[in-house]
Amino acid sequence: MKSIASVLSAAALGAAMLLQPGVAHAAVNYVALGDSYASGVGTRSYDPSSGNCQRSTKAYPYLDATRLGANLTFVACSGARVADVTNNQLSAVTSAANRVTVQVGGNDAGFSSVITECAKPAWLGNCDTAINNSQATIKNTLPGRLNGLYAAIKSRASSAKIIVVGYPRLFNGTDCNAGTFFSAAEMTRLNQTADLLNTTIKAAANAAGYVFVDPTSKFIGHAVCGNPEWINGLSNPVSESYHPNVTGQAQYAALVAPALT
Repeated sequence: MKSIASVLSAAALGAAMLLQPGVAHAAVNYVALGDSYASGVGTRSYDPSSGNCQRSTKAYPYLDATRLGANLTFVACSGARVADVTNNQLSAVTSAANRVTVQVGGNDAGFSSVITECAKPAWLGNCDTAINNSQATIKNTLPGRLNGLYAAIKSRASSAKIIVVGYPRLFNGTDCNAGTFFSAAEMTRLNQTADLLNTTIKAAANAAGYVFVDPTSKFIGHAVCGNPEWINGLSNPVSESYHPNVTGQAQYAALVAPALT
């Protein structure tokens, strides 16, 4: 059995080696891709240089990069669909990247237009048709788009750890916002659509061999009108609506962080 002195001596030697300036440690080069949920829309605080992409230092990629001491290339952009990530963001992924997060698919499913339609009074809107169309896109069109994107990411950074991030349910069953008219049945169907979106994204991620981070359970009780609320309800400006607030982004960061390490 080793003596306590020899164990302590070995530990001290290991610590000294870590502190030696000549010992190289691989840098964490992190590229964050995606849409408004990844860019930080909903936090009400954006980097002016990001323009309409509305990237925030309160978004989970920025929070996690700071926590890791990573070199962050933050190209997520509000409104992005899969094609936008492919055409406008993918070039940021190079062979130097060893961490990549990607969160996209909600806009392909018509997130904003479906919420807008369902928020109207029943006599004015057609929520069921909007949801039906969204679900059809998720089932029939989105998988192929995601498969192509995920393969393209892998081809550009074959040794990177790639993390795919999902979406929360938006509702707890209560509509407490003046100016919106979600029925209980509509909120249930919208949550089911979020679940379908996550199931579809997870299947594509698993097929590509990527890690999938699902925020669903963590956000239960903290959706719109939750206590505390991690997702904004109807807001001014309206673009802040139905996106994670500062606390919601911090909770996303806590979910994604273990996958990045």
